[in-house]
Amino acid sequence: MSKEQSNNKRILVIGGTGQVAWALGQGCPQDYTLRMVPRQELDLSDVDVLASRVEQLIQSFNPQFIVNAAAYTAVDRAESEENIAFAVNGIAPAIITNIAAQANCPVLHYSTDYVFDGTKSGSYVEDDEPNPVSAYGISKLAGERGMRAASQQILILRTSWVFGVHGSNFLKTMLRLASERDELSVVSDQFGAPTSADLIARVSYELMGAMLDVQVDADDPRWGLYHLTASGETSWHGYAAYLIARAREMGFPVRVEQEKIKPVTSEQFPTAAVRPANSRLDTQLLRSTFGLTLPDWTVCVDEVLGKLRCES
Repeated sequence: MSKEQSNNKRILVIGGTGQVAWALGQGCPQDYTLRMVPRQELDLSDVDVLASRVEQLIQSFNPQFIVNAAAYTAVDRAESEENIAFAVNGIAPAIITNIAAQANCPVLHYSTDYVFDGTKSGSYVEDDEPNPVSAYGISKLAGERGMRAASQQILILRTSWVFGVHGSNFLKTMLRLASERDELSVVSDQFGAPTSADLIARVSYELMGAMLDVQVDADDPRWGLYHLTASGETSWHGYAAYLIARAREMGFPVRVEQEKIKPVTSEQFPTAAVRPANSRLDTQLLRSTFGLTLPDWTVCVDEVLGKLRCES
């Protein structure tokens, strides 16, 4: 490690191949040094060896922060693979946090709107009682609670409708289908805020920087759980209609006509796992605590479409 690197903030990122981890790597500030740990190197489902491997990583890299960006995210498959989903999402975060706490190393972790049942009429705040209705949501809530029991020095960011340049996601699927089909049917009775992995990465660095710029203190009131999404709200149908219209303007190959993007209900589009009808998360606590301004979801969509266009 060079002298310049030794003065950087050292961040150990677990799950180095996912959407958010990839964005963390691409958007890494110059005063940070990342150690990316892909899932192939650290199997979170093998809880018997996870603790010793995390200990080894902490000893060899001496991180000032650990980011757990790994998760089992196959929402529908989790209904038939509950044990694996629970091991990765429910047990592993607590193990990682417990080992990190022994080294006085804080942990930043990503959770989800799926910890709620989606029946609230307004946006969910951090103190609302969780009530997950899917195996995925149950596993993620267990991870949150395990972390909070293991350490005070944690930042948990609940987010929703994540998309980005890297990996598989709704935006990229819609772009592909819009170039292949004459008509699309998209669910119109589920609401949330599409949130880019780039935004999540930028906010993650803001938060870690804020906490590392002062002496690490377990009693700092800023540790804890926050909601992070882009501003504004839409339905999946509204999201698809907007991104396809913008893609057409940017010169992407779009076959489907705008009026042929048809709204359908969740009942017409059944899935193995129940989706929350309301995925809206109130971000006031995050914004006021750290002095952040979060862009509208359309800005996130435009940014990612622009990057994809440059790559094509």
